[in-house]
Amino acid sequence: MAKTRQQKEEMLESISEKIASKRAVIVDYKGLSVSEMESLRNSLEEKGVSFSVIKNTLAKIALEKQNIAVDADILKKPLALAFSDDEVAGAKGVADFARSHETLEILGGIIENQFVPESTIKALSMLPSREELYAKVVGSISAPLSGMVNVLAGNIRGLVSILSQQRDKMSSSS
Repeated sequence: MAKTRQQKEEMLESISEKIASKRAVIVDYKGLSVSEMESLRNSLEEKGVSFSVIKNTLAKIALEKQNIAVDADILKKPLALAFSDDEVAGAKGVADFARSHETLEILGGIIENQFVPESTIKALSMLPSREELYAKVVGSISAPLSGMVNVLAGNIRGLVSILSQQRDKMSSSS
């Protein structure tokens, strides 16, 4: 069923808002089956990434509205956008899927209202996620603290051990 002009304008506004407020990975999905697309969508949603197939004309208008210059060759291919709040989550999710499905092609992305090439998206996909980085920082901070606690507790353990041995010695001699 054809969409009304109002529906198209609402879609355009929605896409423009997402492009302005989120990070996006632009992919060419040509060659993927419906079940593969559904699998991609589900795997991305688990990571907090939304995935939308977008008509090229709407994508072109939305990008122009946000003053983002994208190569004209990209806008001639069937496009889908993976939107996320985190730069790494979207890139990592799409790149992981693309490794097992060679027909999915990463064309580039949008970060901070600027187009970035495919190489940047692939480099971002190699980085650890935000949660992994937080875990590493917390581990780095806690390691010296736990070592210091063990050193300080060692003196107390030694004192308790000596007192316990002295008690046992006194009780055996009486």
